[in-house]
Amino acid sequence: MTASSDSPPSGAVWAEEAGDESAPLIALIHGTMDRSTGMLKLSRRLDHRFRVLRYDRRGYGRSIDISATPGATFDMHAQVADLIGLLDGRPAILVGHSYGGDVALAAAANHPDLVAGVAVYETPLSWEPWWPGSTAGGAAQASAGDPGEAAERFMRRLVGDALWERLPERTRATRRSEGAALVGELRDLSTNPPWRASQIRCPLVVGLGTRGAAHHQRGMRFLHDSVPGSILVELADARHDAPLSHAEVFAREIVEPLARLVGGQWATAIDR
Repeated sequence: MTASSDSPPSGAVWAEEAGDESAPLIALIHGTMDRSTGMLKLSRRLDHRFRVLRYDRRGYGRSIDISATPGATFDMHAQVADLIGLLDGRPAILVGHSYGGDVALAAAANHPDLVAGVAVYETPLSWEPWWPGSTAGGAAQASAGDPGEAAERFMRRLVGDALWERLPERTRATRRSEGAALVGELRDLSTNPPWRASQIRCPLVVGLGTRGAAHHQRGMRFLHDSVPGSILVELADARHDAPLSHAEVFAREIVEPLARLVGGQWATAIDR
């Protein structure tokens, strides 16, 4: 399946693929209150060697109409189903940023035949008892009765009040409208662990930024320690937005080592 359009059918997930159709597949999965454009720089550093899939997760960007679909949910089961549908039977390496890492790990746990390897970067472990409630996600959940307010609080924590106030009102309204997805996925994540470390049997690279938040650094070290054989990578001078701010380094130090670990066609593609 290669979905690519500016206006997907109502209730559908928007997706786009780049690179040679015969090349091994890598899927890039964005985080909470983000969209596929946040992974575009990374995609452009990979698509000359790989087939690269990007998509707007349900409720975000060009997949926002799913929020208005009767019965739409944002739990991990739905997130994984969207991804597996886009893979359309093709084995892939999954690269997940923030919440997207949980989607990748849940897919690996439930569909090991399709997931050749996983790389995650600063993925939240919100269900762990030591995970702090003072994060941007925690602040958003405190406003869960009003999804629009929850989205605004999350964005203010993410980009700062000054930048949020400078955004055009149309942009702010769009981000507020993504609140249903935000609240739904974070509420589910905090109460329903989406995967267990014992289920992750594919090659795994775990990434963190040396300038990332303390809870993200702790979480990634915890994950690395929990999955035997995983590799921990620390990106120097990087924050939470490393796939965007440090795309070239991210590709070289996280994605390429994973491809070599996976081997086969993914390792061969590195030397193209």
